[in-house]
Amino acid sequence: MSKEKQKTDAKMVDIVIDDKKISVPFGTMLLDAARQNGFEIPTLCYHEDLSRAGGCRMCIVEIEGQRALTASCAYPITAPINVQTTSRRVREARKTTLELLLSEHCGDCYSCVRNGNCELQTLAKEHGITQLPYGHPTEKSRVTETLSPSIVRDMDKCVDCGRCVRTCKELQGIGVFEAVERGFKKEITTFQDKPMAEVGCINCGQCVNRCPTAALTERDSIEEIWAAINDPNKHVVIQTAPAPRAAIGEEFGLDPGQAMTWQLNTALRKCGFDKVFDTNFTADLTIIEEGTELIQRLYKNLVQKDASAPLPQFTSCCPGWVKFIEHVHPEMLDHLSSAKSPQQMFGAIIKTWYAQLNDIDPENIVSVSLMPCTAKKFECNRPELRDSGLKDVDYVLTTRECAKMIRESGLHLPSLPPSDFDDPFGTATGSGVIFGNTGGVMEAALRSVLEFVTGLKVEDIFANANILPVRGMEGCRFAEIKVPDEVGPVPELIAHLVPNWDWLKGQTVRVGIAHGTKNARKILDDVAAGGFFSTCHFIEVMACPGGCIGGGGQPIPTSPAIRQARTDAIYKEDMAYGAKSVRKSHENPAVARIYKEFLTEGPCSHKSHELLHTSYWPRGKFIGSW
Repeated sequence: MSKEKQKTDAKMVDIVIDDKKISVPFGTMLLDAARQNGFEIPTLCYHEDLSRAGGCRMCIVEIEGQRALTASCAYPITAPINVQTTSRRVREARKTTLELLLSEHCGDCYSCVRNGNCELQTLAKEHGITQLPYGHPTEKSRVTETLSPSIVRDMDKCVDCGRCVRTCKELQGIGVFEAVERGFKKEITTFQDKPMAEVGCINCGQCVNRCPTAALTERDSIEEIWAAINDPNKHVVIQTAPAPRAAIGEEFGLDPGQAMTWQLNTALRKCGFDKVFDTNFTADLTIIEEGTELIQRLYKNLVQKDASAPLPQFTSCCPGWVKFIEHVHPEMLDHLSSAKSPQQMFGAIIKTWYAQLNDIDPENIVSVSLMPCTAKKFECNRPELRDSGLKDVDYVLTTRECAKMIRESGLHLPSLPPSDFDDPFGTATGSGVIFGNTGGVMEAALRSVLEFVTGLKVEDIFANANILPVRGMEGCRFAEIKVPDEVGPVPELIAHLVPNWDWLKGQTVRVGIAHGTKNARKILDDVAAGGFFSTCHFIEVMACPGGCIGGGGQPIPTSPAIRQARTDAIYKEDMAYGAKSVRKSHENPAVARIYKEFLTEGPCSHKSHELLHTSYWPRGKFIGSW
């Protein structure tokens, strides 16, 4: 940049990195400036989602005129500087840092779950670590915690980077972890070093997704599932959620954003599962149950002036969010929809209706779910979720675990031919698919509720049925949906719930959306204080950034760009469903069949509440801790 240009644009600063002259905006962090201009600087404590810590010292650089080496991730550029990123001094300092970290890092890389996807391992290779001058632990000396239903903590593999601390505090607003002491005495621990299950952990697994090593991993269910598959007396079925299908290709070298839905069906059959079902079926079922519950709540509050089922109604399909509200605002639990998550609805249906249809003893059915979420492992073990008479869902596989099973079977997922889901749960809609990202549950619910009330096609209200006001990645969002002055007749499916729609003519339905529990806390606090979001009728909350596509069981690494690519894949699949079948939950023929043959009293009836809900909310109380 010329001197004249710099005078006219005082916000730009000229710097030199490795003899290359560049110009960057005032205040740009040196690490960002380097990476934006093609210079690769290694990091360990740095993560795109988190604040800058500058603690690991892997990103150090040499700045001319400065005595000490500088952590580039936390150095704002405010004046011209001359930087060397690969000088001998820098290389030797980074190598020494790695050698010291490895001197405390216990574990056999070959048997480690993060082998091949460990940032410490990668850095050691890149920096030519072939010897360990400071030694290496030969046996475990620090805490290994296995009491959590979802997460295993192995502190012998911890490098004290602090990512888990910042993730839990900054991203999720919880604060399960903390750093104690300094220097060589530094440790990452929980409050009084208690088990995670006793210090408010919601099992979301966001700490796992940002841990650079295997200090934090999900609780592995693979061996139990292999044992069930190999048992000739067991009928093993698996349901697959949309978010893992949009991300699992990353485990096989594909770029983010390439859905592997149909290839995955083939892979799972080759692994030995007897049936492969689509969780989107019960996502559609959830929309019918949750949407009609919302209609009931609106009718009670607006017409009957009965506040026993309060507004706003919160979604209840995310177990991390449910556990969060239990901890943070338990007095607001009656705002939660009583509808179970799609995973748990599926489990109950598999061991009742499906067992009856196929004359299978439910005790011989092993129900597995493929989820993007570590909190689903906690959810399936909740003692109240046994409405089939047995444990509704036996095991949960994360996306990472599923990829491991496929690799163990000698399969390369992207190379497999596509195949369909199995019936009677092979039919789903685009509305079920978009459950996988933030705003998707809300959009799916609105697609059906608007058609129920207006008698119009939602495509006549929103182009291509895309309800854009509820989409986006902002942490907290708000939208208003106007009900036309002309309404239609009450559909037969829900005619037992309300007499007509006259009371909704011209009304404005106000909805809110939040993702990440730090944002959920903002909305809960606002509702509790009678603020802006308390005027909403319906609020969707997902515990993880981006929704399920950013779940704690998804492929590592994660970043805003990766989560956006997965979201794009979800919406692309939604449109594909519209091209070959339907995009609205109430038009799913498999859903119509289950109400005709099994849940014959319709949605929100006694039988559907027994199997698909956590309680019968008109009684005014929730069963168990929900």
